Amino acid sequence: MKIGKVIGHVVSTKKDERLVGFKLLVVQVLHPTKEGDLGVREDKYHVAVDLVGAGVGELVLLCSGSSARVSASEEKGAPVDEAIVGIIDTVDFNL
Repeated sequence: MKIGKVIGHVVSTKKDERLVGFKLLVVQVLHPTKEGDLGVREDKYHVAVDLVGAGVGELVLLCSGSSARVSASEEKGAPVDEAIVGIIDTVDFNL
């Protein structure tokens, strides 16, 4: 799993029918810094299916690959590569 921050929405009126009903959010992955907080270390943006009702500005847990596909699709078999599976309240770590 990865930690990310939701930074936007994706609106797609034409998409694979198995994605209908899913909210798509833009997430930037965060990494721990030497200062003991979370910082951006990559300029990559991910589009993830929201399974938990996250919103812009929230820290979230992301899973990817087959874990995301299984979590999101149930019986639909949706083509999902990343899914938001949790909203983070706090993060503690020692570097």
